[in-house]
Amino acid sequence: MRLNRTVVFWVIAAAFVAFLAYSSLKPQQTVCEVCVDFAGGSRCAKASGPDQKSASETAQTAACGPLARGMDQTIACGRLTPTSVSCQG
Repeated sequence: MRLNRTVVFWVIAAAFVAFLAYSSLKPQQTVCEVCVDFAGGSRCAKASGPDQKSASETAQTAACGPLARGMDQTIACGRLTPTSVSCQG
């Protein structure tokens, strides 16, 4: 019985590792770099996604992270028009 549990464990572990490798290595179609000015600071960040809209939104969220303090500022920064947006793909 112990051998069967070990085999099942390793099959599940291998499937999980394969899924992680596939999902992290599969190419994203669009990569965007977004720069924002907020609260006296400036920050740029890159993100990838299936389309330009989601990639740029994710990049803006990443750029706002170090600049914003608290949820109110995070929301305000996310609603700003970025100072620059550059997308490829």
